[in-house]
Amino acid sequence: MKVCLIVEGAYPYITGGVSSWIQQMLLKFKEVEFVIQTLVVDRNEKRQFKYKIPANVSEIHEIYLLDDDYIGKERKKFKLEKNEYDALQSLVFGNEVHWESVFNFFQNTNVSLDDLLTSKEFLYMTKEYYNGNFPGAVFTDFLWTMRSMYLPLFLLLKNKSVEADLYHSLSTGYSGVFGSMAKFIYNKPLLISEHGIYTREREEEIIKANWVKGLYKDLWIQQFYKFSNCCYDFADEVTALFEGAREFQIELGCLREKTNVIPNGVNVSDFQGLPQKASNDKYINVGAILRVTPIKDVKTMINAFYLAKKQVPNLKLWIMGPLDEKPKYVEECKQLVNDFGLEDVIFTGRVNVKDYVGKMDYIVLSSLSEGQPLVILEGFAVKKPCISTNVGDCFSMIYGEKDEFGDAGIIVPVMNVEKMSKAMVQLAREENLRKQMGLNGYNRVNKYYQNDKVFAEYYGIYKKLAKERL
Repeated sequence: MKVCLIVEGAYPYITGGVSSWIQQMLLKFKEVEFVIQTLVVDRNEKRQFKYKIPANVSEIHEIYLLDDDYIGKERKKFKLEKNEYDALQSLVFGNEVHWESVFNFFQNTNVSLDDLLTSKEFLYMTKEYYNGNFPGAVFTDFLWTMRSMYLPLFLLLKNKSVEADLYHSLSTGYSGVFGSMAKFIYNKPLLISEHGIYTREREEEIIKANWVKGLYKDLWIQQFYKFSNCCYDFADEVTALFEGAREFQIELGCLREKTNVIPNGVNVSDFQGLPQKASNDKYINVGAILRVTPIKDVKTMINAFYLAKKQVPNLKLWIMGPLDEKPKYVEECKQLVNDFGLEDVIFTGRVNVKDYVGKMDYIVLSSLSEGQPLVILEGFAVKKPCISTNVGDCFSMIYGEKDEFGDAGIIVPVMNVEKMSKAMVQLAREENLRKQMGLNGYNRVNKYYQNDKVFAEYYGIYKKLAKERL
């Protein structure tokens, strides 16, 4: 079986929960040949593999969302046929996109994207939409926004996918659209696995963003909703990590009968016998296992730790994870530590989590958005409770929804320094509570989140979908 895995902004260049999950799957399915098509920003960005690539990965292709290569070497007289014009207009300005016609156009028409975006036809359809909807805006701004908004998608659609027995996209968005196009071209099945609801995450980012303002926020958001509609329509099966995420997918337009819930998992046995906290360690060690990026809201964590340490002086915060993804944000976090005069905050950089997690007294997660974080499951595997913001499936993971094991940590509101600090103090002071919560988490992860069960379900989907088309 040959599977084309389509990934956006993750494996093998970015570490984190999704990339770690991919690596585990590749290693687990040794008899499956994988080709990876990974979507990255541009060809000029320096990238390094962050994982040892397994032997069953036969190829890795980069697909660029921004590229200087969109200008044709020979400019020819350009004109869209009526069916091509209708397809493009439905994509950029329509509510119902003719995706099959769009795929055919970009795959079979040898056109410079520069010629397309500066053509009279693109100008006309943009002006028509502008006059009907946004006559108060500055037209030149509107035109250039439309060009810049759709250039990454057009570049994507001009790329060729490899032929495989099955296409597996790890999100909707750009990678899901690319998987949809591959399914259409080769008439092979498409599986979409969402570790977070891509459309909702992009919507939240755009609402908060400073780089896009006013009516253009709505236009960007509409674009990602079009993407999700495409992906859910073309997909043969769509998985979510938890029931709440599945309901979001259905709300966004996915047919219920296509959806399936498969949680994250860990190999609990891999976390046995790890190094433990020394008996003479005077600190209460707080572990934060994350990429130091704005979405993880490390600043709220540092602020909360600062307040907690005033009440519990022997607290120590270990921030464990890559520091190279958002260097400016990392420096801002370190400056915040310096401004507070904190001595017991350690930025370890990228580490082997297993060398540290057993030495922690509890785990803390301050994210603005998550799906079903592996870090919580890994903490549970070594009987460590977790303080987490109320995002994704964290509430159910920590408080349980199917069992009587009891609380395995404390949930706090997003960006709430005071309540996160209070939770830090409580777990630091109450050793018996920490131990009981850690045991509750350990029992929960053993029963519901074991890796073997999770990947067996995915392998079953692979066999089912590939068999239907072979």
